[in-house]
Amino acid sequence: MTGRQVLKALASASAAVAALAAAPAAAAECGELARLALPDGQVTAAARVPAGAFEQPGLPGNLPPGVANAAYRDMPEFCRVQATLTPTSDSDIKVEVWLPANGWNGKFVGIGNGIWAGQLSYSQMADPVKRGYAAATTDTGHTGNGLTAEFAIGKPEKLVDFGYRAVHKMAVTAKRAIEAFYGRAPEKSYWNSCSTGGRQGLMAAYRYPNDFDAISAMAPANPMTDLMVQSMWAGWQPQRAPGAALSMPKLTAVHSAAVKQCDKLDGLEDGLIGRPDACSFDPATIQCSAGTDNDQCLTPPQVETMRALYDGIPHPEGGRYLPGWPYGSEMQMAALIMGERPFPVAYTYFSMLVFGNRPDWDWKSFDYYRDALMGRGYGASILDVPAEGLQAFFGRGGKLLLSHGWNDGLIPAANTLNFHQRLLASLPQTQADQQLRLFMAPGMDHCSGGEGPSEFDTLGALDAWATTGTAPDRIVATRPTAVAGPPGAPPAPPRAPMSRPLCPYPQYAQYTGSGDTNAAENFRCVTPS
Repeated sequence: MTGRQVLKALASASAAVAALAAAPAAAAECGELARLALPDGQVTAAARVPAGAFEQPGLPGNLPPGVANAAYRDMPEFCRVQATLTPTSDSDIKVEVWLPANGWNGKFVGIGNGIWAGQLSYSQMADPVKRGYAAATTDTGHTGNGLTAEFAIGKPEKLVDFGYRAVHKMAVTAKRAIEAFYGRAPEKSYWNSCSTGGRQGLMAAYRYPNDFDAISAMAPANPMTDLMVQSMWAGWQPQRAPGAALSMPKLTAVHSAAVKQCDKLDGLEDGLIGRPDACSFDPATIQCSAGTDNDQCLTPPQVETMRALYDGIPHPEGGRYLPGWPYGSEMQMAALIMGERPFPVAYTYFSMLVFGNRPDWDWKSFDYYRDALMGRGYGASILDVPAEGLQAFFGRGGKLLLSHGWNDGLIPAANTLNFHQRLLASLPQTQADQQLRLFMAPGMDHCSGGEGPSEFDTLGALDAWATTGTAPDRIVATRPTAVAGPPGAPPAPPRAPMSRPLCPYPQYAQYTGSGDTNAAENFRCVTPS
């Protein structure tokens, strides 16, 4: 071998070594992930799930064969990783990571929870995995139906796990599993969830700004401690005086009257209140005449109930302490105002946690200022996300997509509007323009459903935004034609298809004046005058 040939061979060998060093680590077989080392726990199982074969644990056993797991019939083959995390001696955080066996798009999606959590969000994992994303979820450290706070009685670490720690540990675990399985880390990491999941997304941006590159927080339950007070307030109004309660027919009459008065504020009469923030409906417009009472009118005490729900909680020194619900959200309010006591998520926050587990607590003695401050003092540092605390997330280029249904009767849309307003004030104009969006959905209930278009692809919008850098200027929402009724009831007649553009707040969708009024392409986003 000549000297030139030796030099050429050495150069080739050096290039090969350099290529090996630059290449990603070798991917692991799914079963090998059972031995994956975790800093705060262990993998309890790792196995491939054949296409369409996933059976969700814990579903009712009395459903017809195949119905319970219909959402997973068209699932591709994936690697299912189960883990238990114990960052403290009182922690027991269950996590699942689902990894597409083929066609991974290089991205990761975190999925959140509802109410007090207590279970893994299996059904919400299916869609992103079908679309090629790796996905993960957690029960936040306890098992239960999510309606009560008993899991945290005398267990402050479990409240911290629920408040913020479990989601962060889930993200760390998921990224380790992804890198081990595919041989490389995710190119982008997203959060896509609603309600408690919306709050969890905001909390991740606040406490762990590097966990996710872009976050979709729909109808976020934040500030959570204030929401607990608002739910208590809603439950108190029908019981504060004789005759103050409202039946479902009366709520329907109020809703119809509000829509009739405020429907045209967006320029089109379509059965939806497109601009609740411009509405000035007074429930006294359907007050019963003297000596009468029927399902189509309100008695004076019922008028005051509705006014209190719209107006929110007054401050003892004047003005409003916490906002109420927008006009149009009356139908879903039934979940908060028709029980013998307030919504259990809020009731147990105070009875079990703030006031030290008092089963005999007289909730009707609740002071809506003093006791509300006690609720903040107990849990705000764990459960609430300050709007002014997201600078680090935006500083690293993070994108935040906020959205909320105007007809949400469980979480007032005003909470998200207030958060957005304070967040805007805390950001430089460039970040606000390029990294923050709020979309309000007319006629949409809590997270989904309602009279208006309520289905829209937050994950797709988030991914396009994060990968191209171009913020969305409209998102098309559609309304399902089928309406789900109570269990066992016959299906409701199908509705006409409807689509609308959702516009960056404060813009709203305005009909152009020609074409199908149920088609999104015939609407434009305009700024209120």
